[in-house]
Amino acid sequence: MFETLSLFTLQHYWWIIISLIAGVLVFLLFVQGGQTLINTIGKSDIEQFLIVNSLGRKWEFTFTTLVVFGGAFFASFPLFYSTSFGGAYWLWMGILFCFIIQAISYEFRSKPNNFLGKKTFDIFLFINGAIGTFLLGVAVSTFFTGSKFSVDLKNITNDGVTAISRWESPAHGLEALLNIKNLSLGLAVFLLARVLGLLYFLNNIKNENIKNNSRKHLIFNAIPFVFFFLLFVIGIFLSYGYSYSSGSNLIFLEKFKYFKNFIENPIIGLLFFVGVLLVLFGILISIISKTTKGIWYSGIGTILTVFTLFLDIGFNGTSFYPSNFDFQSSLTIENASSSRYTLMVMSYVSALIPFVAIYMIWAWKAINNKPLDIEELNNESHAY
Repeated sequence: MFETLSLFTLQHYWWIIISLIAGVLVFLLFVQGGQTLINTIGKSDIEQFLIVNSLGRKWEFTFTTLVVFGGAFFASFPLFYSTSFGGAYWLWMGILFCFIIQAISYEFRSKPNNFLGKKTFDIFLFINGAIGTFLLGVAVSTFFTGSKFSVDLKNITNDGVTAISRWESPAHGLEALLNIKNLSLGLAVFLLARVLGLLYFLNNIKNENIKNNSRKHLIFNAIPFVFFFLLFVIGIFLSYGYSYSSGSNLIFLEKFKYFKNFIENPIIGLLFFVGVLLVLFGILISIISKTTKGIWYSGIGTILTVFTLFLDIGFNGTSFYPSNFDFQSSLTIENASSSRYTLMVMSYVSALIPFVAIYMIWAWKAINNKPLDIEELNNESHAY
């Protein structure tokens, strides 16, 4: 089946897959957001114990999805992987460090003879939830705002040259923290993770104090989230985007490019609008009513919003990783992808994705078949 597809079609197919994985990843950041609220929502040891174990049952979903996201990017668009991960390494190392200490924390937090103490690992969980989500949002924002790198494909044939891309900033990724749009999306992702975490507590934990505290703090986090998200979206819609003509790959600036992409691809634009509305709807019904289903409305909305934002920067002749040092070094799904043969072989592997998704849904339901309470935890052989 995939043998009949052109390279152009396979490139778009794999960008759709990466966009979908990105949407699922951002939804699963509710684990990270919840970790920043352990001591805020949990006012007693029992409540904190419930929160940590509720999140602990899901942290591997987020970690695994992050690894799959990076792996899919590496295999399908290796030039991006080598350019960004090899150049902006301080930014990506910061993200990686935050996720490593999360894994360590859940594994060792409640181990016997833990000489660091639970509080130390709780701090690690907070760092993962706060700094990890913020830096991830900053990194994704550079897909719109650009980074300082150059690419010279001629280096492939030059003896003694080990890389075809070069990072042109001594800060190696940390310069992204000086851009207001990058900071806006970083804060928006951080606050969205907290909002999703609170919605998850409402749905997953059977404790009235936790539910009441979650609804109260939902308002405090939702308002700044909407502000920073709108600041980012309006900022990119009104700014120049990086365009190219298919075939020539000549990069040029185009006013309102990211907004025009939604207008010229109305289905993608409509899905983006629906996604944003679903996120807001899930928040509102959770605040004004006793429903615990808000996480599913906002969760699906998050996946749709992120999915369409990624399509916005990859499709319609748009550079998904622009260089503001040298426009012509900007990466597109056409000049940064693997060969047609590699994409074709990987496409057969991608046929397993529905089965993986079914397994994840089954595992989620098996873990989450009813709201968690203290009686269930007391009967558990393993607790975090």
